[in-house]
Amino acid sequence: MTIKEIMNDGRSAVGRQVEIKGWIRNHRKQKTHGFIDFSDGTCFSSIQVVYHEELEEFETISSVLTGSSIQVNGILVWNEKRDQIEIEGQKILIIGSAPENYPLQPKRHTKEFLREIMYLRSRTRVFQAVFRIRSVATMVIHEYFQSRDYLCLSSPILTTNDAEGAGNTFSVTAGEGEFFGKPVSLAVTGQFEAEAFAMAFQKVYTFGPIFRAEDSNTKIHAAEFWMIEPEIAFCNLQQLMDIEEDFLVTIAAEIAQRVPEEIKFLEEYTGIKLKERIGKLTQSKIVRITHQQAITILKEATVEFEFKPEYGQDLAREHEKYLTDQKFKSPVFVYDWPKNIKAFYMFQNDDGETVGGVDLLVPDGGELMGGSQREHRYEHLCKRMEEMNIPKEGLDWYLNLRKFGGCEHAGFGMGFDRFLIYITGMDNIRDVIPFPRTPGYCEF
Repeated sequence: MTIKEIMNDGRSAVGRQVEIKGWIRNHRKQKTHGFIDFSDGTCFSSIQVVYHEELEEFETISSVLTGSSIQVNGILVWNEKRDQIEIEGQKILIIGSAPENYPLQPKRHTKEFLREIMYLRSRTRVFQAVFRIRSVATMVIHEYFQSRDYLCLSSPILTTNDAEGAGNTFSVTAGEGEFFGKPVSLAVTGQFEAEAFAMAFQKVYTFGPIFRAEDSNTKIHAAEFWMIEPEIAFCNLQQLMDIEEDFLVTIAAEIAQRVPEEIKFLEEYTGIKLKERIGKLTQSKIVRITHQQAITILKEATVEFEFKPEYGQDLAREHEKYLTDQKFKSPVFVYDWPKNIKAFYMFQNDDGETVGGVDLLVPDGGELMGGSQREHRYEHLCKRMEEMNIPKEGLDWYLNLRKFGGCEHAGFGMGFDRFLIYITGMDNIRDVIPFPRTPGYCEF
């Protein structure tokens, strides 16, 4: 039996004989009895094991230390004082002992310290909460798309194109010479491949790791992270925003419903009202404004910004925060961006100055999603690539998608790890990725 099964059955499980294996989180010993805070990893909850001096192996068990793995055979009883179920230990076997210098003693450790022993931090309550939420969020996202008839596409990790055009790619080598006969790098996105599949399956999504060789040692940057990238045929920019809004509201609400215990724990740990944050996100109607309207609002604001808002320029973090936290007090879509600060593949609007791109900004979190209607007109796309000095070599297949039965289509991307920062209240991307890769750091 597992702790999850015991907790699910609750008081009705009292009287059952159980055998369970797991790890000691804490061990309090007294002369005639002892208490073990016991976890088997099957759920966020732990269970108390009580044993007495009548136990044949009492002396041995009394000396076992935090971190050790054990097998417990016993009977489930109800502790009226604590109003919870626990195990009355009848036989306890030591499977793997931990020494006195086991790093995770029963006290609160700093996140910085836990990063130094990253292979052990998943045993702590805070990271059990974070990574259980990550697991549940992964499943919820797949369920969302699968229930709406999207095809899941496994886009390649090795690629010859840099869709973003920023050049922040990791080159791949295989000893001497070029294994593929041409320069190859780790993928920065699965978008282009998703566009190809959308021309056959209409609705597709990718969900996997991507790589950026940005030397940005900040709390929100990592060299390897996960992206969710849906691509939808016969879809324009306004329809895309409808999909983004439904996606975000649905998955956030579902995650909160499935992991309430973990959310509650992280609220206490971080001091952030996560349940309230998620509630506001799921209950708000997302505001939609153009980039030009956003700049006008910022210029008219009675606020002194460090960076002056300008038409044709990107938004600073302080601008995003003003729009979401002060002006509208809700998430905000900013769309129709100046074409000179956006990627070449975005749909070119009739004004000749803007493209059909959209960013979703959320309170307390900044930009969470970025998307666009894609330029589906062959001549327009070719001209834009020429203007931006993007070579067509290697992207002929991408251009051909516009010639061979192309259609209006759109898509967006959401950084999974940044989304988890928002949901869990953790303030560093290193703490929502099991084994993060950042500038100067690639362990395990």
